[in-house]
Amino acid sequence: MGAALTYLVTLTGDDRVVPTPQQPKIVDKPWGREVWYAHTDRYAGKILEVTSGHILSLQKHRIKHETLYLQSGLMRFNLEGDVFDWIPGTVVQIPPDTVHRMEALEDSVILEVSTPELDDVVRLEDRYGRAVD
Repeated sequence: MGAALTYLVTLTGDDRVVPTPQQPKIVDKPWGREVWYAHTDRYAGKILEVTSGHILSLQKHRIKHETLYLQSGLMRFNLEGDVFDWIPGTVVQIPPDTVHRMEALEDSVILEVSTPELDDVVRLEDRYGRAVD
C-alpha cells in the first residue's frame, strides 16, 4: 500500500489557514506495519496492516485506551480470554488493563484511535521473540 499524504494546518497571524503536507510515520512490525497518521498530546491515530497468518503479541496497556475498527480482512480476536472472529465494519473497545491479542485470518486493515501513550505496551507473550514483561 502506498504512503498516504497528510496535511498539517497552520493558522497564521492574519487568520489564514496554510496547509503543510506531512508524511505519516511508518513503523514496520514482524506482522505487517503501522501507519501513524496522528500523534498529539491528546490522541493518536494509526492504521494497522496485518498480514494473513500473523499474530500480534498478547498484551495490555496500563494507561492507553484504544478503539479499533476493522476496515477489511478477517481477524480472530482474544479479549480477556473471550475469542471471536472480528469482521469488517465492527468496533472493539480496549480500556486500560484489558488483555488482548489479534490474529489475521486474512490480510487485514485496522483503524486505531487511542489516547496518546503509544509506548504503553505490556507484552505477555510474543511469537516474534520481542521482550515480554
